[in-house]
Amino acid sequence: MIATILALAAITFSTRYLFLEKHLPLRLGPNLKRALSFSGPAVLSAITAPILLVHQGQLDLDPYSPYLWGGLAAVITARLSGNVYATMMAGGALFTVIELIT
Repeated sequence: MIATILALAAITFSTRYLFLEKHLPLRLGPNLKRALSFSGPAVLSAITAPILLVHQGQLDLDPYSPYLWGGLAAVITARLSGNVYATMMAGGALFTVIELIT
């Protein structure tokens, strides 16, 4: 078990090190840099969409869903403010209020 954890840690470190070490002659082209700029939003969408939209194995688009309203508040706040803390507070607050009401 420990050997597996250490092996995975070494693999993870080595793949990250190639991009972080400035003395290595590895340079990404502009097309690859532009393509990689979409990886963060894609991963975030892949993580959050099932949390917001799927409950008990079924697609849940209930207008009273606190997940949908909390997610919508977070998206709007993030777009308007760009502040991570405000985004978390707005989404969490609206989620909590709707959860308590329903």
